[in-house]
Amino acid sequence: MTGFDPPAREVRDAVERALAEDVGPDGDLTSSLLPPAEVTAAIVARAAGRFAGRACAVEVFRQVDPAVTVQWEAVDGDPVSPGQRLAVVMGPRASVLTAERTALNFLSHLSGIATEVARYVAAAAAVGRARVRDTRKTTPGLRALEKAAVRAGGGDNHRAGLSEWVMLKDNHLAAITIAEGVVGARQRWPDRDVYVECDRIDQVEEALAAGADALLLDNMAPEEVRACVERAGGHGCLLEVSGGITLDSVAEYAATGVDFISVGRLTNSAPALDIALDVANDPAEAEDR
Repeated sequence: MTGFDPPAREVRDAVERALAEDVGPDGDLTSSLLPPAEVTAAIVARAAGRFAGRACAVEVFRQVDPAVTVQWEAVDGDPVSPGQRLAVVMGPRASVLTAERTALNFLSHLSGIATEVARYVAAAAAVGRARVRDTRKTTPGLRALEKAAVRAGGGDNHRAGLSEWVMLKDNHLAAITIAEGVVGARQRWPDRDVYVECDRIDQVEEALAAGADALLLDNMAPEEVRACVERAGGHGCLLEVSGGITLDSVAEYAATGVDFISVGRLTNSAPALDIALDVANDPAEAEDR
């Protein structure tokens, strides 16, 4: 276990769903044709990036066949390079091959997220103190896993769900004022943070006057964000910027002085990291890679 692992129950449930989808009611038809034999294989990175998803891969092999053992040579959060061996897998050939694609899907997807996050974190850190955050734009059913991958990439997590804190967004503010929303939230949930999404400076003024804990500066140009940072100075209010921020623009936003930069593409658009499983003809071949 590492500090980047998602909750064990979330891992177990996600793996159960993934294996049910892949193996189906009749099992792995092709692997059932193979003669009984033990095999040794290597999980290998085919591209440079940041590793994540080990707990999921462990659970895949465990659920398919507890007789499969995995010796890991990388932990979540490690940088990896092309050709680097991440683990040695040993066990019945049919079981290893049945688990292969599901384990690699988790590793590739989650490592891809960690890799994308690491790029944004490095770009932001070069010019400011802003922390990079994810959003709720996650794959349905995989949020806890994807948010763990964000942490493995060096990023921070935004709220995990709608019940974690109050966030008054534009569609909410079409029905109530900022002041009404902040006051109502304070009365009902005095221990919860209250965020207000602002896309204009007058909304920033209103949210500060209402005593919001944090402002989400949405779809603002860097010069507008800088003006909001200056206006909020001394209020003790956290400032987060979001909306259309890319790897090319994240440094410019970090330089404005905001506390956080949230980016939806970290979880909803990150490309998978190429990771493969190579079965060795000679067991020593996998162990010597």
